[in-house]
Amino acid sequence: MESAALGDTTPALPPVFAGGLPRTFVVGCLVALLPLFGQTFHYITALYPLWALSKAFPILTLPLVLRLGSQPRFPMTRQVLLSFAWLLLVPSFAAVIYFHESVFISITAQVKLLPILYFFSFLALLLMLKPTLNELGRSFVILGAVIVGALILMWILVPASWYKETYVFGQAPFFTSDSRGHRIRMSMYFPFILLFFCYRRAFFERHLGYFLGVVVGLAVALLIVKSRALAIGIMGVLVINTFVWARPRARIGLLIVAPVVLAGIFSMGYLATIFSASSETGFDTRRISAQLATRFLGDDAMRWLFGVGTISPASGDSLTTYFHHFFFLADITWLGIVFEFGLIGALIILCLQLRGLFFYRRLRAEVEDDFLGALYDYLVFVLLASFFYPPTLAPGETAVILAIFAYIWRAGGFDNRADPRSFHARVAAP
Repeated sequence: MESAALGDTTPALPPVFAGGLPRTFVVGCLVALLPLFGQTFHYITALYPLWALSKAFPILTLPLVLRLGSQPRFPMTRQVLLSFAWLLLVPSFAAVIYFHESVFISITAQVKLLPILYFFSFLALLLMLKPTLNELGRSFVILGAVIVGALILMWILVPASWYKETYVFGQAPFFTSDSRGHRIRMSMYFPFILLFFCYRRAFFERHLGYFLGVVVGLAVALLIVKSRALAIGIMGVLVINTFVWARPRARIGLLIVAPVVLAGIFSMGYLATIFSASSETGFDTRRISAQLATRFLGDDAMRWLFGVGTISPASGDSLTTYFHHFFFLADITWLGIVFEFGLIGALIILCLQLRGLFFYRRLRAEVEDDFLGALYDYLVFVLLASFFYPPTLAPGETAVILAIFAYIWRAGGFDNRADPRSFHARVAAP
């Protein structure tokens, strides 16, 4: 990868935008640790050691935060810290009131939010390693390519007997088989960032290699992972970007062609069931869960504003036994978030995503880069998919992206730069 300044009078670029060969040690450390920060193994119980390490990783990496003590406050630090404190404490105390949980047990229900702290620990790691933007982008590209390759190999080599049609309540095997056929439940954080990166390059550079990367990424997502939420998210991002980047006249054609193409895509195979109300899609379970959640919140403004918390798995009970029906807050997405965290908590979660989007706009005014753009695309993807897949399931993904934005901002010297001119770095193909 290479970085280049635009204009003869532009001052020397900071080291974070340096070109040249990437440092093997730095890239190796990032490739080894990023899957844990990105929660790649967080729900893969079949890989028990990595799953257990992923669960404990937010606590294990917390001492890294001490590295930030000697630094001026980074952008977004206050919002992330206050958001985490609110989302941890308010629902925990609400659960004490509404579900009669003990304070300690109710706090354990929010361990899923601990990866928000990756904003601090991953930011500290970046300060220690001091990677260039080149090295950061290369690490994500390597991980995305490795995961895509592993999924293709598993799809070819894994026998049909490994795919489970039934499984224990509350658990999801790595290899499953349902109305969508055989599918592999794999985190697509790095592959999707790679896909968005390739699409940006394919669109602006008209490069066949990047276009093939997009095709492979889409094929893996739609034919191997087979997640309806992911399909809507990635197609939404690609359509939005195409419309924004297209010339004004081309946009008119896109307004006509895009709906037809999307209608064709989402009428094929399992994708045709995305908006289906049949029992095979679990619509009935979600509908009844939504009714139970709404009825429990009732007309009490306090419940709607601050939420009622949830029942911790550590208590030995569950919302399913409480409501005498299959009840998972993740199934009802934003209503589930309002149920647990309240409207205020839902707004806080939404604002974390929006802060990343708005901060990227500021960052882009200083440095134009396809990798950073792909991270921005992923935040848009999270918002689009959140109607089917709540962002509370993998908050570490957003935390890592926010940490990278803050690191590039500080390392690029954009905090107190008096010169109104911008640095424009363009990261080339890996």
